Amino acid sequence: MRTLRSERGCPWDRKQTHRSLRPYLLEEAYEVLEALEEESPAHLREELGDLLLQVVFHAQLAAESGHFTLADVLADLNAKLIRRHPHVFDNQEVTGAEAAVANWEAIKAREKETEPCSALSGVPTTFPALMRAEKVQAKAARVGFDWPEVRGPLAKIKEEAEELVAVWEAGVKSEADQRRLEEEFGDLLFSLVNLARFLKIRPELALLRSTEKFVRRFRCLEERAAARGQDLSALTLEEMDQLWEEEKKRV
Repeated sequence: MRTLRSERGCPWDRKQTHRSLRPYLLEEAYEVLEALEEESPAHLREELGDLLLQVVFHAQLAAESGHFTLADVLADLNAKLIRRHPHVFDNQEVTGAEAAVANWEAIKAREKETEPCSALSGVPTTFPALMRAEKVQAKAARVGFDWPEVRGPLAKIKEEAEELVAVWEAGVKSEADQRRLEEEFGDLLFSLVNLARFLKIRPELALLRSTEKFVRRFRCLEERAAARGQDLSALTLEEMDQLWEEEKKRV
């Protein structure tokens, strides 16, 4: 990477900045998730390398600016792992994974005592929306702001769905109405994330899987229509729905 960034290096690599590389970091992280879903070690190996490249790239940019090096990043990480696992590297005892996580969060909070503190601190605003909602809810739950059991979020989902329908039925006649409709839809999504947390489902991954399932079935729909000599767009909704149901039963 130092060579690629040097005067005899690559013009593209030389012109990159921390900001210009942001979309690539996100893209590579999602490609790692895809490889994990495929359960392909070879693909995972490749994608982890691509993700690591982004870490190396950012560290090189920082080194050129005199801020820190890749060695500094690794040293800080190593120290953090030791510091936040006293039950492994010291003589503290914890019982189970949940206690280990709670201990990690407590140590993390003490480390940041000099910063303005909130129970919800530490969740990046740049997270995907479903992931951020999940993380925020989990942090609130750690201080007791949570439903006692799963019927709470189930009832809240029903309530939020009814409010969404009520706003829609009242009519969307202005930008304010559209914003209210969006707000109610967001509340419904937030409640669904809460249910996912109670069911120990990762909403971001669940939605990714459902989207991929839709893509697979839709492509099969296109293939089946083509096999009949038909163009999918020429079929009626009822005909497409029939093919869709047939595909669901087949797969």
